[in-house]
Amino acid sequence: MKFSVCLVILISNAAAIQDLSGKMFTFPQETNSAHVRLSTSKNSFSALTVCHRSFTDLKRDHSLFSMALPSNANEFLLFFKYDLNEMQPHVKTDKAGYRVLDYKPNQWHSICTTWESSTGLVQLWFNGQPLSRKYVSGGQAAMSGSPVIILGQEQDSHGGGFDIKQSFIGMMTDAHMWDYVLSSCEIQKYMSELSFTPGNVLNWAALDFQINGRVLIENKSLYCQ
Repeated sequence: MKFSVCLVILISNAAAIQDLSGKMFTFPQETNSAHVRLSTSKNSFSALTVCHRSFTDLKRDHSLFSMALPSNANEFLLFFKYDLNEMQPHVKTDKAGYRVLDYKPNQWHSICTTWESSTGLVQLWFNGQPLSRKYVSGGQAAMSGSPVIILGQEQDSHGGGFDIKQSFIGMMTDAHMWDYVLSSCEIQKYMSELSFTPGNVLNWAALDFQINGRVLIENKSLYCQ
């Protein structure tokens, strides 16, 4: 998947619901402040699916999706641990690790993460491939509280505590979140950029968000026009 940039728009401290179809967030520099905060009216979860696409050349740890509750800064976190070459879904106080992924720099990657409290299992889908379902201790309790959802930074406190060396640099697009485990067929449709059921917690086509600091909204195009 290749995207070319057609238009650059800089927005600071703006909150709005927008259709971001055909657009992406660009995080152009290392910082401990710039991020996008995503809002939802939902505050109770017994299961989750989070999907997004990202592009980076980082050769260090970085956060890809961070959801904090007042009770736990890492209630639901997708984090890349560079020295282990490991993608780590965190749920509450535990995490699962997925190694030997073809997480190449300067390429687009489509990633979906699922979790369900009934089993305590998480699963990662990476570029269309389902990976092993893994148990996370503590993951059988539902999530409840006021969520703060952040792109671009990893939260060490509820809505803050950012570490510059865990910040994301690159581009992100097509972020969706559901309060249930998406079927394998729906995940494959998302991965293949076909018609799929949009997120009922976060929907890229109707996204309630606020940009803080230097984050760009840019058009994306699959082909040179």
